[in-house]
Amino acid sequence: MSTPLKRVLGVRAAKQLEDKLSLATVGELLRYYPRKYDRRGKLTDIAGLKVGEKVTVWASVRSVKDRQLGPGRKVRNITNVVISDGKRDLTCTFFNRWNLGKMLPVGTDAMFSGTVSSFNNQLQITSPQVAVVSVAGADRLSPAAAKGTSASESVDDRPGETRAKDAIDVLESFAGGLIPVYPLSEGITGTLLQRCVRTVLDVLEVVEDPLPEVLLASRGLVDLDTALHDVHRPTDETALDAALARLRYDEALSIQLVLARRKAQMRHFPAEPCPAVPDGLLAEFDRELPFTLTAGQREVGEAIAHDLATIHPMNRLLQGEVGSGKTVVALRAMLQVIDAGRQAVMLAPTEVLAAQHARSLRSVLGPLGNGGELGSRPGAVKITLLTGSMNTSARREALLDIASGQAGIVVGTHALLSEGVFFAGLGLIVIDEQHRFGVEQRNALRNKHPEGNPPHVLVMTATPIPRTVAMTVYGDLDTSVLSELPKGRSPISTTVVPAGERPAWVDRAWMRVHEEVAKGHQVYVVCPKIGDQLDEPARAKVKKSASLEDLNYAPDDFEFDEPEEQSDSKRPPLAVVEVAEQLAQGPLKGLRMGILHGRLPPVEKDAVMSAFSAGQIDVLIATTVIEVGVDVPNATMMIIMDAERFGLSQLHQLRGRVGRGTGPGVCLLVTESPPGSNGRVRLAAVEATNDGFELAEADLAIRREGDVLGTSQAGRSSGLRQLSLLRDREVIEQARADATQFVGDDPLMSGYPGLAAMVASVIDEESQEFLEKG
Repeated sequence: MSTPLKRVLGVRAAKQLEDKLSLATVGELLRYYPRKYDRRGKLTDIAGLKVGEKVTVWASVRSVKDRQLGPGRKVRNITNVVISDGKRDLTCTFFNRWNLGKMLPVGTDAMFSGTVSSFNNQLQITSPQVAVVSVAGADRLSPAAAKGTSASESVDDRPGETRAKDAIDVLESFAGGLIPVYPLSEGITGTLLQRCVRTVLDVLEVVEDPLPEVLLASRGLVDLDTALHDVHRPTDETALDAALARLRYDEALSIQLVLARRKAQMRHFPAEPCPAVPDGLLAEFDRELPFTLTAGQREVGEAIAHDLATIHPMNRLLQGEVGSGKTVVALRAMLQVIDAGRQAVMLAPTEVLAAQHARSLRSVLGPLGNGGELGSRPGAVKITLLTGSMNTSARREALLDIASGQAGIVVGTHALLSEGVFFAGLGLIVIDEQHRFGVEQRNALRNKHPEGNPPHVLVMTATPIPRTVAMTVYGDLDTSVLSELPKGRSPISTTVVPAGERPAWVDRAWMRVHEEVAKGHQVYVVCPKIGDQLDEPARAKVKKSASLEDLNYAPDDFEFDEPEEQSDSKRPPLAVVEVAEQLAQGPLKGLRMGILHGRLPPVEKDAVMSAFSAGQIDVLIATTVIEVGVDVPNATMMIIMDAERFGLSQLHQLRGRVGRGTGPGVCLLVTESPPGSNGRVRLAAVEATNDGFELAEADLAIRREGDVLGTSQAGRSSGLRQLSLLRDREVIEQARADATQFVGDDPLMSGYPGLAAMVASVIDEESQEFLEKG
């Protein structure tokens, strides 16, 4: 499997495969699987073909006639191959293809693919692709006669007779009726790939299987040698299904082995144990809580408390619906760490959310969160905020508090990742909305600890992750789920407002805003863009004054680029600045309105949010800067403009900003996308359910999994060639259990030396590194 292709295929073909497809070894070629299979049936009913159809016709050759044209012409030879299904004929016309009579002798069965056209009232296919299966009289062809059949598609530079024999072998290799179709690149034809694969399979020694025979038997899997042969040259459907099942398992097991190895390695780097203190801050906080924790909060809290008390670093993923009380769970964990004499960090994706968290923590803690202030209670914790836009004096003071250990809880943005930030004793990292952070950034904060003493890590998200994705991408994290909403939370009604078909519904939406305000409630209006684009000097000035994290990792705040979701509309996306002006002069005239977006100075952002929280603003027109962390119980209605331009998870997060109080929540998704479009399909999914986990599964079905092994966005080509997170949940669960058993406490898997090689053959080094850091 590790043999260079040039030793098997020759220099020319090997160079083509390496340059165009990055395939350099036998193993890499054999792991380059067909993307589909053309399935041969009986002879095609030619009479049923229609002009303009793209078809694959299975038929028998009846005649081959060449017509030579004069010199100097671009087309010098026309070959008409008449094929038949036994009832009706069809002509296939080829230009400048020599010796087709030798490749396609009368009686040959083949598949001809192309577009049906009509010439002189006769059906024909011009320049079709041909896959020959049964060559009439192939055993009677002399090498000299066959030589012309392979000259244009030779696998290598071997003598003509050998090359011709290989061509005949390849032509006869599809007798099982399944013809592999490979992903191609410019300069690489399907025929060349098929012949290269066949040549490799012909000389390949039996592939040693890295999996124990007992496992293959228990899982009902074929051996690797059989799977690799049958995925490229299946003898029938049953053999193909068995091969695909084995290769899917290989991918699932390889991913789970990387994650299990990382988990085992972490056990070799003990964390500082932080056991609960009976009379500490946590106990005092619990006694003074003005509400009762939900059963889910208590259960998850106990699991986290147990993790923190051990010498093994906690790595836990906490999923919970918007408003399920994740912050209280995280705060209790931070207090337990502080009781043990360590520091805790909460990392937020934007400055708005970081400031909101700092205010919220101080509010929830009350006197227990006033540490460092004049007259504060003994033992009260000091909460320090650090963001990139803080002035020099405030930043210096915050850094001193963090380095000296005076700050028990540190809340910040990506500014916490920068050089010059030192902790006195970092014991716990809480990462809020982990999907907004890159793997590299999460890993950078995790590494801010003394050598050999990693902190505990708790990552939180209100964007539910389908179970298969969680097992695949976050498989080394223990997962907890908060599905129960606290008492008093109101239901949210979501409705799609089709502006194109029913413009009167939009007018009714603005009337509803007046009705909500008249009841004493408040409203959000969300737009995908800020508007009033900055010129380059102003843009540079914003970049200089704004925090690094907001520029690089909070695109919704600045939005210099197009949104991730593409709209069916040709017009530019609606912008906060323009919409606010139109609403103030039109349908919402007379209401108190405010604007919030990421380009506002931090002080102004904070002032706007404080005014909205205090009820001094009726309608807040904002970008997705309010997507996470904003908590205004009096806000009962949200109108999302150009809703089709947002992703499902964004829409679910956004509507979670309403219905947080006693009044029922209303979310209107305004769109101009036509019925049946991709945008409307996504919006219909949001309208149909308030269950975030159900919506996450729908999102996975609509958008596919993307590249879970790297940084590619969802919807692009997946790094998984056979495994589907949507379809193969059972396979992933089996592989996870097997990987845990293989690794045990031995990350090197010394008892299974072949498994590491299998992982390397299925997942490239860059993807392994991504999974390990993630």
